[in-house]
Amino acid sequence: MKNLFFSGVKHFRYERKFFIESLNESEIEALILAHPALFREIYYRRRVNNIYFDTFSHAHYFDNIDGADKRLKVRLRWYGNTFGEIKKPALEVKLKHNLHVGKLIYPITPFILNEKFSLDKIQKTFKEAALPEALKMHLAGLKFSLLNGYSRKYFLSADRNYRVTVDTQMEAYKILSSGNTFLSRDIDRINVILELKYNKAQDEHVDKITNFFPLRITRSSKYVDAMAKISI
Repeated sequence: MKNLFFSGVKHFRYERKFFIESLNESEIEALILAHPALFREIYYRRRVNNIYFDTFSHAHYFDNIDGADKRLKVRLRWYGNTFGEIKKPALEVKLKHNLHVGKLIYPITPFILNEKFSLDKIQKTFKEAALPEALKMHLAGLKFSLLNGYSRKYFLSADRNYRVTVDTQMEAYKILSSGNTFLSRDIDRINVILELKYNKAQDEHVDKITNFFPLRITRSSKYVDAMAKISI
């Protein structure tokens, strides 16, 4: 099933992550804007939210922990407020093969995230959505795993070949099949995650980008880190 999803991705890119503890957001942004690649801010700061799904044995989680060559994450993603009416959610299957990352993205019917939100309701939405049958079969065997959100800023190099995102204000919530109060949560107002994203053709020149950042590349995953804190 996993290989079937990989075969459906038409474009893979590189992602490199830097988990930063020694610098605050302002210092990191100053570092980005002083880069000789002439990064500039694009879009606008926005809140990114995700509901992650996993098997009952947490196969997706443990694939990440074990560093499996091929691994996937299934999540609902939306932007803006974490709770309330979710107007433009999308189902994402994020696939990773070593440093190569690809996504399958499908729009999903709007829903309301509150104490009445349940696994049964979202599974019904999946069944009625225009999704590939193989994906529907996979989704039927998944449960809620984690709800998280973070503030994200975006930067693009002058040659438009490299994009940097900076994630702060991270929150993670335990999410049950039904009856959620969302009181079990972890809030991280200190750490920052910087991600560098670029196409395969730019990999041979990426050292010119990364060498300027006095940061350590990490396998850090917001999903995995939050799961450890919220507990599986």
